This record gives sequence, C-alpha cells and structure tokens, in this order.
Amino acid sequence: MKMQQHEHGAPPKDGGSISLTNAVAMGTGVMIGAGIFALTGQIAGLAGPLFPLSFVLGAVVTMFSAYSYIVMSNAWPSSGGIAMILTKAYGPGAVAAAASVLMALSMVINESLVARTFATYALRPFGIQDGPLVPAIGVALIVMAYLVNVSGNRSVGIWSLVMSAVKIGGIALFGIAALWASGVGNWAPVARLSENGITGFAASVALSILAFKGFTTITNSGGEITDPKRNVGRTILISIGICVVVYLLVALAVGSALTPEQIRLARDYALAEAAQPVLGQAGFFMTVALAMVATASGLIASVFAVSRMLTMLTEMKMIPHSHFGMSGGIRSHLLIYTVVIAAILTVLFDLGRIASLGAFFYLVMDMVVHWGVWKNMQHRIAARGWIILTALALDAVVLVTFMLFKWRSDSVTVIVAFATILVVFLAERLYLGRFVSRDDVLDHSGHQ
Repeated sequence: MKMQQHEHGAPPKDGGSISLTNAVAMGTGVMIGAGIFALTGQIAGLAGPLFPLSFVLGAVVTMFSAYSYIVMSNAWPSSGGIAMILTKAYGPGAVAAAASVLMALSMVINESLVARTFATYALRPFGIQDGPLVPAIGVALIVMAYLVNVSGNRSVGIWSLVMSAVKIGGIALFGIAALWASGVGNWAPVARLSENGITGFAASVALSILAFKGFTTITNSGGEITDPKRNVGRTILISIGICVVVYLLVALAVGSALTPEQIRLARDYALAEAAQPVLGQAGFFMTVALAMVATASGLIASVFAVSRMLTMLTEMKMIPHSHFGMSGGIRSHLLIYTVVIAAILTVLFDLGRIASLGAFFYLVMDMVVHWGVWKNMQHRIAARGWIILTALALDAVVLVTFMLFKWRSDSVTVIVAFATILVVFLAERLYLGRFVSRDDVLDHSGHQ
C-alpha cells in the first residue's frame, strides 16, 4: 500500500541525503563502537572460554530480529522508523508510544556506555581506571557529538564514513596482527561454561545482542537514506555481516592473548590489555587510538538517530515537549535533551550497569515490535510469520535467563529496569489518555 503524501514521516520519492555507503558507515559505527570496545570484556567475563560463541549466537538472534524491521521499513521507510513500525502495528496509542520511548532510552543508554568506554581507553595510557576524569571526558565527548550533529546530515554522513573506514580497517589489522603474533594455536578454548553457568552464558548473549542493535540506527534514519525502500534492508544486512566478521576476528585475537580471568579483570579495556603482550607498546597505543575513534563515531551516529526518532514522536504528539525558553525547532531541542540525558547517565552509572539497562530496554521493545508485526501486519506486508515468531521466542529466552542471572548478581539493576519500563507505559497511557485526544494523534501520525 502506498503512503499518502500527507502521512507523517513519508520520505521524498528518492529518500534523503544519506547514501547506502554512509548509511552502512553509520550502522557499523554504532555497533562496532559499543560491541567491540565497550562489551567484549563484559561478554567474556560472563561467558568464560566460549565467549566468541556468544557473539555468534547474538548475531543469529539479531538476524531473525532484523527481519521485522526490514519488511516494515521496506513498506514504510521513515525517519524515526521504529516509532513508525510500532504505530503501524498497534495504532498511535500507549503501547506504540511506550515501546518507542524504551527504544530511545536504550539508544541514549548506549550513548553513555560508549562515552564512558571512550574515556576509559583515553585514560588507560596514564594508568587511570576510575575516578572523576572518566565521566568528565565522557561528557566532553557527548558535547562534541552534539556539535557535529548540529552541523547537518552531510557532516554526519561524511564523518561516519571516514571514521568507520579507519576503525574497521584498523580493528581488522589488530585482529590479524594479534592472531599472527600469538598464534591461533595458543588459543585453546575449553568446551565448558564459566562459573556463571548457563544463565551467565545467556546473559552474555543478551549483551552480544546489544552489541548488534546498532542496526536500528538505520531504521531510525530510513527517511534520510537515498532510495530507502531498496537501501534500508540492504544497509542492515551489510552492516550486520561486517560486524559479525569483525567481532569474531577480535574475539579470537583477545582469546589468544589473554586468559578468561585476565579478560574479566580488564573488562572495561580488554582490547588494549590484549594488544600489549602480543604487539608491544606500539600495539597498545594503536588500540587505544582505535577505541577512541570507534566510540566517537558510534556516539555521533547514535545521537543523530535518536534525536530524529524523538522528533517524530513529538510531532506525532506521542510524547510531551517543552521548549524551556529555547529558540529553534523541535529537532534542535530534542538533540539537546538527548545529549543532556546521556551525559547524566555517563556520570551516574558504571559500564556494567549501563549495558544491563540497555539490554533490558532493548529486548522488551524488540519483543513488542515482533508481536505487533506478527499479530497485526504480517498479512498486510506479506511477511513470513515463522521468522517473526522465532525472533520473538529467541528474545524471550534470552530476556528471562538474563533477568534470572542479573537478579542473583545485581538485583538493583533488574528492579530499576522493570520499574522504569512500568513507569514509561503508565506515563504514556496517562499522557495520551488525559492530555491528547485520539483524533489529534491520528492527524499527526498518518496511521492507516
């Protein structure tokens, strides 16, 4: 079905200003920034000697999950694409709005995760692992990402392309060099789980899925991509494929250089720790530089996507908005709100808790998407129902086991995560029911 020209979020005929190459750079920029440098050590600490397998399983779950987003984006490419998907599946009500907010929260959480990772690697050459400098440098990076984003789409695309090319090439060289120096034969994985057991391994898969979730940046920027009905799906598949190769290469390199216990102890800067014994001091500094490039580019791409998603939700009147006396349009305001929230989270939470909160929010939102697409949209867009149900089941298994593991090890994070989810759903129901009429939301959403 064709969209009417008045439908909100409808892209121009040829899409926006971001090319296929730049869109892939944005997607891989978010994934590699978080997945390699922020999460490799966290995943290895949970999964033990078999942690490369966690990346493989995370990729499998992600490929199933991506199907719902691809078929919906092919039918209705839009800036703020996940909000569009949820609105099409559920109508412009509390479910669509709350799940969209959860997605936005998971993206903002990812920004704080990446910012703290940047700071951790930047300070590693000075032997500083903690303290006030970590959040201070992280906040400075968030401010820099804001400045790049206010300069416009073209600057974001060019910046993402250049930095992604540098980091993907550099990380690949790091993996190859580390494997060559240490020898693949030195990596002798033990076919057993870590002391965390099966729930710990499942928790590592949850974080691996979080490492791949950058593909949603592409759907959130669908209306900005040239020829979106053709290129959004291609961009998602290419980005995931590139990241699978890079993740496995780096996992093998880290596993060949460090023991699982060494990786766990250095979980916030595992790649730098792995580089030094096999590549020397030069390799260590090269890895630190790559980490800073990767995390910076990932943060820029994420800020770009989440600000546009929140803009769409605001214009659809699915979330409240206040100018707070600022000049400019809604998008510029939401860009500021996004970086302010990310900065606050960077100051308040450590890497482990940030990653866990992001995984909870993302998995819940992902399940809401799959259920809505399967129940209400599969026949309309000729989607394969069994793929969607498989994605839903895989998410459910990972979420439940992750929750059980975190409840034993850090119950506060579980309580905060699910209390936030409940508050978001109740707040959206109150806001849409009391302050916004259904007809008003329909007029702005263009829901058909």
